Amino acid sequence: MDSDEVDRLVAAWRRERPDVDVEPLEVLSRVSRLARHLDLARREAFGRHELEPWEFDVLAALRRAGDPYVLSPGDLVKQNLVSSGTITNRLDRLETRGLLKREQDPTDRRGVRVQLTPTGREVVDSSLDDLLAQERAILATLSAEQQRELAHTLRDLVILFDNPVE
Repeated sequence: MDSDEVDRLVAAWRRERPDVDVEPLEVLSRVSRLARHLDLARREAFGRHELEPWEFDVLAALRRAGDPYVLSPGDLVKQNLVSSGTITNRLDRLETRGLLKREQDPTDRRGVRVQLTPTGREVVDSSLDDLLAQERAILATLSAEQQRELAHTLRDLVILFDNPVE
């Protein structure tokens, strides 16, 4: 079996601290390293379209909303896990680039609706295509069954954070 950087750091900790159970590092250090590699792949894929990852995230939320690709700023706050001030700044920047537009909500004079523009749709769709190509390449060494198993296992962990028990 091939070894990786995590195997080396776990072995070093076991040598230096045999009194400590470092087994969680075998899983979570790999998840952390993988997250860094995925972030780099995302940045590369989105960079081809002159997007930052956060820009893709906002545009993708609008795209997933379905035609007419409209959400409220509050919906975007929830989906992007950012503050309302942060989303306002992000919407300003994306609107300046012509990727989305804001308009008054016809059902609420105080409300605003955010809509993906046709240009925004083209950019997010082509960015998604590049991202999926990158991600398929990353997963290529795993069988379809291994990928499904990994997805289920990771879901079990992520649910703890996405749906915390109060």
